[in-house]
Amino acid sequence: MKTAPTLKPSTWMLALLLAAVPLAQLAEAAPVDRYGYTLPPSMQKKAKKKPARKKPAPGVDYVGEYVNFGQWLEVRAYLDAIAARDGFDRADLDLLVGKLRYVDAAVQLIKPAPPGKPKNWQAYSGLFIEPVRIGAGVKFWNDNQEALARAESQYGVPADVIVGILGVETVYGANTGRFRVLDALMTLAFSYPDTPTREARMAFFRDELEAALVYARQNNLDPLTLRGSYAGAVGLPQFMPSNIVKYAVDFDGDGRVDLLNEPGDAIGSVAAFLVAHGWQRGDAGPPAYPASVSPNRAWEAYLGRGLAATLAPGELAAAGVSTTAPLPDGELFGLVDLQNGAEATEYWVATPNFFAITQYNRSYFYAMSVVELGRAVRLARTAATTAAAAPEAGQ
Repeated sequence: MKTAPTLKPSTWMLALLLAAVPLAQLAEAAPVDRYGYTLPPSMQKKAKKKPARKKPAPGVDYVGEYVNFGQWLEVRAYLDAIAARDGFDRADLDLLVGKLRYVDAAVQLIKPAPPGKPKNWQAYSGLFIEPVRIGAGVKFWNDNQEALARAESQYGVPADVIVGILGVETVYGANTGRFRVLDALMTLAFSYPDTPTREARMAFFRDELEAALVYARQNNLDPLTLRGSYAGAVGLPQFMPSNIVKYAVDFDGDGRVDLLNEPGDAIGSVAAFLVAHGWQRGDAGPPAYPASVSPNRAWEAYLGRGLAATLAPGELAAAGVSTTAPLPDGELFGLVDLQNGAEATEYWVATPNFFAITQYNRSYFYAMSVVELGRAVRLARTAATTAAAAPEAGQ
């Protein structure tokens, strides 16, 4: 899937402080499940964090500069092409483009991070598997349990995976982005920073700009009202416009797709996307199993094999990889390493469903954060339900 570049972790922490179950209490209350652990290993080592401060959300995240994009030869040729291809009125496109702004903030934010910083799974996951998101996830699950149950039944995607994605992406809608989507996409489509992949990335954003216009027309929306990230991602699930057109669903049945204001549409669309990218509803196990590796290091040959499950259980066992629970026969898996800087690397055996999550964002760290956050929310919700029922049981 074409995906927008990952937002810097610091931009994902602008969430309102919500009541949450402390992690230490959660670890005590959560029962050990059949996969051999309560909270994921990286969570068990975390120190307590200070609660985040509330910050007022700004009206917009940038000050746009007026640029007459309509005078640019490349823009004019692009508008001619999409008018012919999609049936847009050329004069209407000129009027719309005349209202757009150049957004330097998008150009600066899209630039690749400086090289050389070692990967650190514990630091990365600590940004997402923490009390604010866990508490917000419990509330979101309780508020939308009917839609989550229906998505699980219809698509076979567990509620905790959907909850994990929406929590990692936007803290359940608390941080969906405040850029005008068309401003960001126009800027990146025709003024992408000077990088080795500049031409390919501009082509990507031109496709996304076209898709945003098609989506707005399909749903009778003023395209200038679309708000999203600096890269043009929209709504609770942060879908790029092309993925809205291809995979988003009107899950609440109101006649339109609204990923920003309708949690049901966001829930159903995440499930539909995962199914389209290989989610296997018949696999009732976890997306990944904690693993240990032998000192002989024969397993190293199985690292770095991309985003697909290609290894049989026997191959992993022969190379010295063992899991806390037996792997199902007849299935394929992948070996995932989560590096922790100077600390020991964590190893997991990943299923095809884990790799389906990586199609949302092509990163092992991202997919494992989704899995762990979803599981932590499920455990917190179960613990809260058990605690609430305990006084009644004693009466």
